[in-house]
Amino acid sequence: MAQKFVKDLKDLMTEANSVVAVMPIDEAKEKCADGKYVFVDIRDGTEVQRTGLIPGAVHYSRGTMEFQIAPDSPHHKPVFNQDKTYVFYCAAAGRSALAAKLAMDMGMSPVMHMAGGFDEWVKQDGPVQASNG
Repeated sequence: MAQKFVKDLKDLMTEANSVVAVMPIDEAKEKCADGKYVFVDIRDGTEVQRTGLIPGAVHYSRGTMEFQIAPDSPHHKPVFNQDKTYVFYCAAAGRSALAAKLAMDMGMSPVMHMAGGFDEWVKQDGPVQASNG
């Protein structure tokens, strides 16, 4: 018997976008060097290696995000336990909306995601740094 899904991707995206604030690219360009913000690239490592990332951003794959955020996890990263605004981004702003909502559900605040994602960042001539990994 086939699975009976109670939510589809559209439902998940609608829910995330209804609660997660969105930072426009022009604002992101201003804030990316501001020490009060942490830009979190949640794309897969191969994407980041191929295209680079926003200067100063941290990279943690969405696949392990919960483990990186949770303070009781042996994989917790202190970058996620600061009094700062977290701006998640991915390639096109889909995964980042879901990731930001998950971070909010875990208690992180304030949390946003970047409109249009990294692809839009590049289209609007946002600076890019090479990946270190």
